[in-house]
Amino acid sequence: MTQSTFDVFSLWKEIYNKTESAWHDAIQETLEKKSFAESLGQIQSQYVQFQELVNKMTESYLKQTNIPSRDEIANVASLIIDVDSKIDQLEDEIEEKEERLVKEMDALKKSVSSLEKKLDKVIELLNKSIESIADSNATVAATANKTVSK
Repeated sequence: MTQSTFDVFSLWKEIYNKTESAWHDAIQETLEKKSFAESLGQIQSQYVQFQELVNKMTESYLKQTNIPSRDEIANVASLIIDVDSKIDQLEDEIEEKEERLVKEMDALKKSVSSLEKKLDKVIELLNKSIESIADSNATVAATANKTVSK
């Protein structure tokens, strides 16, 4: 018994190669024709017109149903981003002014503290002057009383 082997894969590969070359030639020939390019251009033009019609109908439907379109949502998002950036800018300005105010308040506290110390010295000197004047007056009064009593 001799067994003949039949290779299905080599037959399949041979059929594939023959049909592929035939289809390649046919497609290449079609692609090179001017009429194919013209019809492809017409199809593309019709697709663009169809797309414009769909966009207009969609926009009209969205307006009638009071639903925002993609452009309107993008516009609102842009406005939100603008507001957010302005808020960030204001926050930065507030922080700068707050830092400056803190520095000014610290300087003012130092000035007030220095002024308080000077006023305390002035009050102390005034009290000493008042005491010495009172002592002088008491001495003068005592002397005057002694002189009047004699």
